[in-house]
Amino acid sequence: MIDALTLLRTRKSPKIFDLAAPGPGASEIDAMLAIASRVPDHGKLAPWRFVVFEGEARERAGAAIAEVFRQDSADADEDRIAIERTRLTRAPVVIAVVSRAGPHVKIPEWEQLMSGAAAATLLVLAAHAHGYAATWLTEWYAYDPRTRAAFGLSENERIVGFVHIGTLAKAQDDRPRPALADIVTRF
Repeated sequence: MIDALTLLRTRKSPKIFDLAAPGPGASEIDAMLAIASRVPDHGKLAPWRFVVFEGEARERAGAAIAEVFRQDSADADEDRIAIERTRLTRAPVVIAVVSRAGPHVKIPEWEQLMSGAAAATLLVLAAHAHGYAATWLTEWYAYDPRTRAAFGLSENERIVGFVHIGTLAKAQDDRPRPALADIVTRF
């Protein structure tokens, strides 16, 4: 297993088309989700949850995405619709991180939303720690109420992102990272 500092230094988001089988199995997914749930959560609200898309469920979800796209793009050809249909089949496992942030007497919604983002971050790191690669994407269908409903979300839930998990098919170059001098100030 990779040590924590190396894990944090080497994590990167691969191109979505470079994720391949095999993906994590059920026990690995559960372990990753257990790690992802260990985020700061003031008030112990668990203002997030996860929706796992694996196997054939990715295709059913893709059909829902394609149908919404078709409704809004009547002139789209079948090749374009196929792109939408395969959105969640590009990696062996896709996990939606869902925010349930809402009004609370003590905990601001912003803080609850950030807890969901932290859960997505830990999920990406957990995948890396288990020897997989992961990419966090949030595309148009995350914001569409019809696709959210098709995925079983309530009206007050929002998608923080879709974490695509698989085996890296080819080595990835690291992207340039910002220089600390450009992003750090000291008070």
